[in-house]
Amino acid sequence: MEWYVILLILFGALMVLLCMGMPVAYCFLTVATVAAPFIWNLSGGMSLLSSSLVDSLINFTLLPIPLFIFMGEIIFHANVAPQIIDAMDRWIGRIPGRLSLMAVAAGVVFSTLTGTSLASTAMLGSSLVPEMKRKGYSNEMSIGPILGSGQLALMIPPSALAVLLGAIAGVSIGKLLIAIILPGILMAVLFSAYIIVRCILKPGLAPPYSVADFTFKEKMAPTLRYVIPVFFIIFCVVGVIYFGIATPTEASATGAMACLLYVAYLKRATKEVLVKSLTATVKLSVMVLLIVATSSLFSQILSYCGAARGLTNLVSDMNVNRYFILIGMMAITFLLGMFLSAQPIIMICIPVFMPIVAALGFNEIWFCVLFLLNLEIGTITPPFGLALFVMKGAAGRETSMKEVISASGPFIALDCLAMAILTAFPSTCLWLVETMG
Repeated sequence: MEWYVILLILFGALMVLLCMGMPVAYCFLTVATVAAPFIWNLSGGMSLLSSSLVDSLINFTLLPIPLFIFMGEIIFHANVAPQIIDAMDRWIGRIPGRLSLMAVAAGVVFSTLTGTSLASTAMLGSSLVPEMKRKGYSNEMSIGPILGSGQLALMIPPSALAVLLGAIAGVSIGKLLIAIILPGILMAVLFSAYIIVRCILKPGLAPPYSVADFTFKEKMAPTLRYVIPVFFIIFCVVGVIYFGIATPTEASATGAMACLLYVAYLKRATKEVLVKSLTATVKLSVMVLLIVATSSLFSQILSYCGAARGLTNLVSDMNVNRYFILIGMMAITFLLGMFLSAQPIIMICIPVFMPIVAALGFNEIWFCVLFLLNLEIGTITPPFGLALFVMKGAAGRETSMKEVISASGPFIALDCLAMAILTAFPSTCLWLVETMG
């Protein structure tokens, strides 16, 4: 049987199961279990199935995933977001779109603590949306900035999804975590510039209001207590990787310990917080690792039957500019992001895309950054972007899903602009990687 026929059958079966609502991990496992005896023999296929599952789960490079998830869960359940936001709010003066800019700044800070975009969106939404509504902010300047900045958790370390992507793509996880820093900051700058310009041109979107004057001492006290320790956590994760002090696995451990110390310092490391954090971490980690294990066998089947090699040769022989192929891969990812969550998109696309990226001579770290940014866009893209539903819950019943989707539009466009900048100037994400210790 020709490789393209096998490829169509495998992906067709996978998409049918996904559309039926079957959990992602079970979709991969079902397709792999049925296909393995046909690709190999019955005994060989089942033997490879079991050994592949075990080998995938004992992969040491996946260890940062549960630890990064734990960082986000303990910060979320300790409920320190309001105090951090209040401390930062005291430093922001009377500028257009004040609370919207606060959402972006808080999104950057929470991204260094949570590692998961949905937790960041939930914290920002529950903390800022009620105040924005009381101040008369429009949906575009309240819901929109929170949707945009909440997704920065995918683009600023510690990012559990970046670890997953790096493990599946076979690239250096440490380099990938460092490479996403500047793109994340670039996106925050674009969001802030858009908010200021829009509020200057149309002040009614974010009406100005009186702001209390704080003395320097009143500003510094909450900053020292709630914000400065965050920089210590950032160093424990990003700094130790950048300076070559620790591997990503070791950095995830130091980051988790730093978050524990931070919560204990604030006297919020209660039994309830720890139990909820550990329970949520186990649930999410099992889901992610099961997807990794089952998709690994799926990738092996693609490789063994010649589908991956055949598709790579087909693309390599095409007489077109390689950037058109890159745009095609990004377009496929964008379309999938409208219907699927990030994890299954990684499992479906990366085993097929990475050989093509290597054949076309693109930098693999750079491509993974673009791919991760594309996944971020998917979380706020209708009709099934998960962050949209989280935001709808945080905004309350008086806000319709249509209003949430409408507010996300400008920030999807800004994400696409950031992707274009990264495509035109790869050094935006590769410069820090080249200067690593």
